[in-house]
Parts: sequence; structure tokens; C-alpha cells
Amino acid sequence: MPRKPNYDRDDLIARARDLFWQRGWAGTSLKDLEAELNMKPGSFYAAFGSKDALFALALEKYSNDGVARITALSQDHGPLKALQMFPALMIENDEAPAKACMLSKTLLELQAHAHPLAEKANEYFQKMEALFADLFAQAQARGEITAASDPRQLACRYQSDLLGLRVTAERGGTAARDIATQIAQSIARL
Repeated sequence: MPRKPNYDRDDLIARARDLFWQRGWAGTSLKDLEAELNMKPGSFYAAFGSKDALFALALEKYSNDGVARITALSQDHGPLKALQMFPALMIENDEAPAKACMLSKTLLELQAHAHPLAEKANEYFQKMEALFADLFAQAQARGEITAASDPRQLACRYQSDLLGLRVTAERGGTAARDIATQIAQSIARL
């Protein structure tokens, strides 16, 4: 009978996500992962198969966590308020290993090499953009914003604004807070 692993797989994926998020795919070696996860090479390969497979799991966790955050905000505060609160939430997360978006970092790093993980990051971008579009559509249905704009276009612009905000936050200083406030105010004017 095979022995049951004595580790928490979800915890390992979260720790790997943070390391990849901070250092990127190329900047994270197998030795770095083995040290961070406290695993020997054989255990690492038995648990995850490869660095790419673990990175894919880390991207999925990152994406799912983002979807869960905005979904919870929407359930607690409604779609419009969630869209207004989300920018500040993204940059004020002191537990995050980086302020910049892991998906954008992955896409920028790996797309030039036609790496399959770049396409995976893009799929998660599209998923998030669709969620934003749904929230804008819900806000329109509630009469909270005008129906004059296409929710998909609003979502595309919103996602672009968030990416720029997160790069500004990565650079440091206080400008990101002001930009997050401006994003929220622009949504209120819709």
C-alpha cells in the first residue's frame, strides 16, 4: 500500500505561488522550490511532476483566489461597490509577495517564448475580465450605472486600469492609493 504524503498539498501550492509571484518563472529554480517547500527532488517530482506543472497549479490558485475575493465583495456589498472596492484591496494586501499581478508578470515573461503557461495566464485574464463584465452588467440591471456602455468594454478598461495600478504600486510610494481612489470615483460616475 502506498504511503500517504505527510504534507498539505494546498499549502505547498500557496507557498510555491508566492515564490513564483515574487521571482517569476525563470527566476525560480527547482532548488528554490525544493528549499521553500522543504522537499527532496524525488518527493517534489512525485507530488507535482515538474516545475511547469507546479507553476500551472500556482497560477490556478492565484486566479481562483482573485475570483473568490471579488465574488465575496460582490455578495457582501453588491456589484458596483465591489468594483469600487477591489482596486484598493489589490494594492493594500500586505501579505502578497508582490504588488504587480502574477498573471501579467507571467504573460510578459513567457509570451515571447510561446510558452504554454503564457496562454494559461491569458485564459485566467479572460476569465477575470468576464467576471468584471458580469458585475458591470449586474450593476446596469440594478440601475446603479447607465446602460449606455457595453459591460465588456467597461470590464476591459477596468482590467487595464487595475494592471496599471498594480505596476504603480509595485514601484512604491503613495501614488497607487490616489489612483485606486480615482478608479473607484470613475466607476461611481458611470
